[in-house]
Amino acid sequence: MTRAELLQIFRSTASEIAEKDLSAVDESGAIAELGIDSLELLEVIGSLERDLDIRVPDDQLVGIQTVGQLLNLVSTKLAKVG
Repeated sequence: MTRAELLQIFRSTASEIAEKDLSAVDESGAIAELGIDSLELLEVIGSLERDLDIRVPDDQLVGIQTVGQLLNLVSTKLAKVG
């Protein structure tokens, strides 16, 4: 899966959960500035886990501040599965 595809999945999932248009979000976007609260972020991550068949332990989310950092973590999990 390409980085662009992962970003698109994030945008779509986050937009649906937060009920906001996040189609213009890029990897440098700070998650805190997207208007997504911590509960919504956990929902986004849970959805990514289900859709991509990965597991992201909560302790690995500490320090994640940007969309790009989150995608790095997801990419790492995908690489271990594949």
